Amino acid sequence: MSKSLSRHAPMAQAGTAVQPKPLPYWNPYLAGLALGLVLLVTFMVTGRGLGASSAFAAAAAWLASLGSVAHVEANPIHARYWNGAAPLLSWTVFLLLGAALGAFLSGWQGRRLSFSVERGPKVSDGTRLLLAFVGGLIVALGAKIAKGCTSGQALSGGSMLNVGSLVFMVSVFASAYALAYLVRKQWL
Repeated sequence: MSKSLSRHAPMAQAGTAVQPKPLPYWNPYLAGLALGLVLLVTFMVTGRGLGASSAFAAAAAWLASLGSVAHVEANPIHARYWNGAAPLLSWTVFLLLGAALGAFLSGWQGRRLSFSVERGPKVSDGTRLLLAFVGGLIVALGAKIAKGCTSGQALSGGSMLNVGSLVFMVSVFASAYALAYLVRKQWL
């Protein structure tokens, strides 16, 4: 077999399976249009836009209620998300579950479904997971301070030309570009 043929069509060794080639990614413009339509329908059906942080707040209020319902009802932050029952009565919990299911189905459909830690060659899996956790914690705190996550601020607030949301997104991009220089060595 020639080198060029074996390079483009690898043969499986005995006992190994050939992985199917991943499908191309979806067109980002069509995916963006679909997301915009989902946002429009969300405004029409629920009277408000998309956002994920309220699902976490509903779950936190429910968890706090397991300790003391009186504390939850007296706490102004928890009281906003407390409905007297389980967090499954909040539609945003289903928004998060749907996003996770959609990501799974997209990975499966595109033949990219795998369990792996994406990292640069100079960083260990543990370090990458620690950095991801710390980054997620910073984003969660920022979402609480900004009164909304990036999807709530950028999609919902941005679609209504909310000045605070637009300033938030400019700040997100500016800080990401500034921080990228410091963490780029993690990916080289």
